[in-house]
Amino acid sequence: METFEHTKCKPLSITLAVVSQERRILGFEVSRMPAKSALAKIALKKYGPQPDERPQGRARLFERIKPFIRADALIKSDQNPHYPRDVMRFFPHCTHKTYKGRRGCVVGQGELKRGGFDPLFSLNHTCAKIRADINRLFRRTWCTTKKAERLAAHLALYVQYHNESLEKKTA
Repeated sequence: METFEHTKCKPLSITLAVVSQERRILGFEVSRMPAKSALAKIALKKYGPQPDERPQGRARLFERIKPFIRADALIKSDQNPHYPRDVMRFFPHCTHKTYKGRRGCVVGQGELKRGGFDPLFSLNHTCAKIRADINRLFRRTWCTTKKAERLAAHLALYVQYHNESLEKKTA
C-alpha cells in the first residue's frame, strides 16, 4: 500500500503481511521511497534525492514475522520483482505464488477489485479497510501524515484493534 508524508512528492510504502483466511495482520513496515512518474522531477528539485528504504523495510518485516510462518506455508504476493528473492531468503522452504495485480473497480479504490476471484482478497480487503479506517490514509483528506514514524505508531494501534476485533468475532 502507498501513501505519502506531508506531500505527494515524498511517498511512503506500507509493506503488510496478512494471514490469508483469517485476515489477521501479522506485521507491517513503513518505508520511504523516491517519487515516481510526473512527480519525480518536482520531488527531486524541491526535496533532493529520496532514499529507497523498501528493501530494508521488507527485510525487517520478514525477520520479525519469520518465527510465526510455518516451513511449508504458501506465501502469496503481487508480481513485484523484488519479492521472490526476499521471500526465498527469509522463507526458503515456503511456496511463493505471485499474482498479476488488477485494476480497482472504482477510480481511487485500488484495493477493491472488479468481479471474479481475487487470490489476494485478504490482503486487498485489509488494505482497503485500513485506508477507510485511518483518516490520514483517505485518498482525499485534509489530514496527512507529517512524519513516517507517527504513521507507523498509528498503524501499530490500528493493527492491535483490528486483530482484537477479529478475535472477538470468532470467539
